[in-house]
Amino acid sequence: MSRLENREALASLRLSARKNRDAKHQCINVCGGTGCRAAKASGCIKSIKDALARHHLSDTVELRETGCYGLCERGPIVVLSPSEYCYFGVKASDADEIVEKSVVAGQPVDRLMMKDGHGASASSLSKVPFYQGQHRLLLEANTQIDPRSIDDYIAIGGYSALERALFQMRPEEVVDCVTRSGLRGRGGGGFPTGKKWETTRNAPGDTKYVLVNADEGDPGAYMDRSLLEGNPHSILEVLIIGAYAMGAQQGYIYVRQEYPLAVQNTLRAIERARDYGLLGHNILGSGFNFDVEIHRGAGAFVSGESSALMAAIEGRVGQPRSKYIHTSVSGLWDRPSCLNNVETWANIRHIINNGAEWFANIGTKASPGTKVFSLVGKIQNSGLVEIPMGMPLRSVIYDIGGGLPGNKRLKAVQTGGPSGGFLPESMLDLPVDFDALWNAGSMMGSGGMIVMDEDSCMVDTARFYIDFLAHESCGQCLPCREGLREMLHILNRIVTGEGREGDIEMLEELCDTLEATALCALGTSAPNPVRSAIKHFRGEFEAHIREKRCPTLACMNLIHYSINGELCNGCSLCRKNCPPNAILGEAKKPHRIEQALCVKCGNCLTVCPPKIRAITKRDGNVPATEQSISMSPRAV
Repeated sequence: MSRLENREALASLRLSARKNRDAKHQCINVCGGTGCRAAKASGCIKSIKDALARHHLSDTVELRETGCYGLCERGPIVVLSPSEYCYFGVKASDADEIVEKSVVAGQPVDRLMMKDGHGASASSLSKVPFYQGQHRLLLEANTQIDPRSIDDYIAIGGYSALERALFQMRPEEVVDCVTRSGLRGRGGGGFPTGKKWETTRNAPGDTKYVLVNADEGDPGAYMDRSLLEGNPHSILEVLIIGAYAMGAQQGYIYVRQEYPLAVQNTLRAIERARDYGLLGHNILGSGFNFDVEIHRGAGAFVSGESSALMAAIEGRVGQPRSKYIHTSVSGLWDRPSCLNNVETWANIRHIINNGAEWFANIGTKASPGTKVFSLVGKIQNSGLVEIPMGMPLRSVIYDIGGGLPGNKRLKAVQTGGPSGGFLPESMLDLPVDFDALWNAGSMMGSGGMIVMDEDSCMVDTARFYIDFLAHESCGQCLPCREGLREMLHILNRIVTGEGREGDIEMLEELCDTLEATALCALGTSAPNPVRSAIKHFRGEFEAHIREKRCPTLACMNLIHYSINGELCNGCSLCRKNCPPNAILGEAKKPHRIEQALCVKCGNCLTVCPPKIRAITKRDGNVPATEQSISMSPRAV
């Protein structure tokens, strides 16, 4: 591996890397992202490797471990090229059939394919409904390269944007290009990226920093993780471009401690970039010097906030500071510092290569480009989706996500993570962009999108998020520290059947106080789940408080389980699976539940044979004879 002394050497390497990729006419791509690894993708890779060896194909067929394909619900995912056959839910035992039938004979393994919109086997990713409608600007390269190979990245055009910026554009022209593109920060605030870059560039001082925020603390969100895992060089490249544009010579990537694969792949990418001379002194002979370090976070949610993140890198407690001085002017070690999240940085490469006008024509005028969402919850196809800004929520959930399982009715969608708001079914035609979501009482956030069905209790769900935020508050400012604690106390009281008249009004007052007085965005946005839940589902709050019941039968203190003696055949499955031994009865005789011992875990309902259905879940405040029965397990 030799150092690239100039742009001509990079062009030569790119030609060589492309020839090496084309030397093997067939390739088996296996998703090696965290989601597929959890589904035993490593075993699939080993089995496929062994199968290729048995057929003497190791030298002619490439086996490539790639990044995340997005459809994590159906992993492990295997895609063959050039045939484009795509297989889902692959097991190690499928390896021989894939090699024999698809590689050797050139025929698809139909049973491993998903169905297209017409019920036929989808012969390629583009025909799988999940991928139709997406605009995979950032995620597409994940499926094409081995994230551990810098040559793979260079072969598909990697570092061409850096070359263009260093040799064809002045620093101010790079900033202007980003500004004209209209790119807004994908970390949650939606602040114009070009304006932030310009502020840092124009700030006084010779020492400046550029930083990548890969903290991604929102529960269920893993967009940034997948980009770092699957294509770390795409982030390094644009970080160098940003440093060149703003006059920085040092960068930092702040990564969550819980992202070991992302850290591993990014560290390897940094080492390879240094070996090639793409980091360090005199990059590509341009005279520009720049290097990068990784800082692993300690897991605090609040450290995703810009000033708290910089305090953590400095070795101090990760606590936010007041915003009367912006980090763009006085950030890391009181120097001008530009912080963008992973997804924001990832867009820059495409903007430099294709032009500001090209990017501005994707999405909407006020929110150009695409957005990657983590689509999770009560949804058929959970995973990462990348859509053009402005796509309606309905299209994301039903066309891409496949709708809700079990023909359940959609109740709400939450966007923006724990600080986002709930959007009811009536707002499904809302376009997904920064301003529309904000005006609707929610937010874009980093890209979490959680789907909830009719079994979800909105009071308990709001309580869950406030519980999370109360624990993650740094405690520095009183409104956030005490306000969230009091909100949690009230919500805990409501879901346990001890709610009082006036609790709703008190929650609304606390929401207003936090929004107006909290120090940082954690506190000012924390009221969103409570305020939106009250606005759209006030009746559920009133039922909990006034009638002491949970309409969805989700709150444990407001329900009870009972056994219908006329239906119970005494099979004893419920008794054997009851953790507190609250079920009494003899074999082959009707059983009963001792309510004083029952912990409302729902195990009995789950194990009761469907043909019998002797166990029912009822409202704990209304006589069983007057209450409609729900056979659904407790909504989580």
